[in-house]
Amino acid sequence: MRALAVAATGMSAQQLNLEVIANNIANLNTTGFKGARAEFTDLLYQAERQQGVPNQSGQEAVPEGAMLGLGVRAAAIRNLHRQGQLTNTANQLDLAINGRGYFQITSPSGEINYTRAGAFNKNATGQLVTLEGYTVDPAILIPPTATEITINQSGQVYAKIDGQVAQQNIGTITIANFANESGLEPLGNGLYRETPASGAAVIGNPGDASYGKLQQGYLEGSNVDPVKEITSLITAQRSFEMNSKVIQAVDEMAGTISKGIR
Repeated sequence: MRALAVAATGMSAQQLNLEVIANNIANLNTTGFKGARAEFTDLLYQAERQQGVPNQSGQEAVPEGAMLGLGVRAAAIRNLHRQGQLTNTANQLDLAINGRGYFQITSPSGEINYTRAGAFNKNATGQLVTLEGYTVDPAILIPPTATEITINQSGQVYAKIDGQVAQQNIGTITIANFANESGLEPLGNGLYRETPASGAAVIGNPGDASYGKLQQGYLEGSNVDPVKEITSLITAQRSFEMNSKVIQAVDEMAGTISKGIR
């Protein structure tokens, strides 16, 4: 029976939905994490009776047909790039973007990736790096004699050198924007990769038009809303159960038919 196959697609879709929700909930406390949402579309339709065609020659066309849907499939898993809540850490190398934009990170392969997670540190040579040791682009080299680092909202980095009164400008952190943020490819470790769907990165200074401002001593938290996720989890569970009920009902009908034949 076709109903078995149709209900099976529904159960498969809700299983994927549950997995997306589970990943969101698992990353509730992940810095810079952006939640996702599973989106679905209906499958092909099978024509039991075609509309707009007369039953016989000389008759009027049938106004409505009988088109039977064959189920559902996943259309996309959309990353929701909403602003997360900013949390004060008092760490001078922690940065958050308040508004649009992504930090640029150089991967070990030399590829430029993008992130909202600004939990930075410095490596053995004084370069500003991520928790995985990937360097921030453009490179910021902190002098070994620096006693204090100040990063303003425009991304300018100043170092207070031991023995000097005036602070020294040691570079500027630029950020990237994209025409379609949902088109970025998530790589894990809070990193994203540019794709043809996202469009090319447009580099600018923090605080410029269409670019967010930097907040030193803050981190952006996950944008996942736990209440909404729990609600979505219950809805997905109920949908899964309803599809399983359809399969159970079809199985019982098939059993009844088999008994009748015998």
